[in-house]
Amino acid sequence: MITLRLMWGLLVLCVVAASPRRYARQAELDNYGNNNVDLDLNEDGDDVYDYYNGIDEPQIEIGTLSPDEDIDPSHHASLEEEEEEEVEHEKRRTVEGREDKELPIKPQLIPSGFGESGTLMGPSAQGGMATCMLCTCLVGSVYCDDLKLDRVPPLSKETTHFYARYNKIAGISKSDFANLNKLKRIDLTSNGISRIEDDAFFGLPALEELILRENSIRQLPALAPSMTLIDASHNQLGSTGIQREAFKDMSGLLYLYLTDNNIDHIPVPLPDSLRSLHLQNNNIQMIHEDTFCNPHDLNYIRNSLEDVRLDGNPINLSRTPQAYICLPRIPVGALI
Repeated sequence: MITLRLMWGLLVLCVVAASPRRYARQAELDNYGNNNVDLDLNEDGDDVYDYYNGIDEPQIEIGTLSPDEDIDPSHHASLEEEEEEEVEHEKRRTVEGREDKELPIKPQLIPSGFGESGTLMGPSAQGGMATCMLCTCLVGSVYCDDLKLDRVPPLSKETTHFYARYNKIAGISKSDFANLNKLKRIDLTSNGISRIEDDAFFGLPALEELILRENSIRQLPALAPSMTLIDASHNQLGSTGIQREAFKDMSGLLYLYLTDNNIDHIPVPLPDSLRSLHLQNNNIQMIHEDTFCNPHDLNYIRNSLEDVRLDGNPINLSRTPQAYICLPRIPVGALI
């Protein structure tokens, strides 16, 4: 028994000796100031330590960020208010979208030299759809091909090129192109044109190219001296459809195409500027010596006219060699 009591006593002493003494914890608390560690209490009573006090590094100052000046911290929208605001915003967007869709389109043709190609703009048609809502307008050019038009649509004064091929236009009046002082090219290929008022194209000071292929024209109208290209092939001009000396004053005319018109003569005089003359498949039976050359000036040479087509006519070119001796090339046609 004595031995058991001694062993129990030694065990108790070992346990007591191993447990920390209370004054050691108190001594640590008393020495915090000497170890450069400051102890503070926050509002909740938790210990806050400044471990950077006394260290030779930049101090990091921890604080509360100030609120943005543009935000009122006193106002916090509730979830319901935010949802209502979002609904009102969507309604406004819907209304604005409807207004944009309901606005009528008022196209205006961009003057030549302004803007870029590909812009769909155009003049307002009188009492109808804007021309360029139907046609395609690229700066000064208006394209109205294959739209089943039965008349020339209203054009802006800034129009420079007009194309209305493969339509059903039956007639051209002088009002169709009135006051279009910048118009340079008109292409009315493959319509049903059978009548053209004589002044329809004459009052266009800038007009240079007129294409009237594949129509039913019986009378070629008067044209301005500024012309460089005339193509009236595949019509019905016949022997009286071209006015006398119709091309005499066109000092800049380069290309004259009158194929398939049942013409029985070459429309002389031809300007010296002419480069290409197509008269194939007509009814021409004779070429005179002064048709191309000057019988009074044997040194005269028409250097520009290199392309003359007379094939398909009832004429033998070998019978009148003096008629084209001044040309740089022999006309295309029957030689025997």
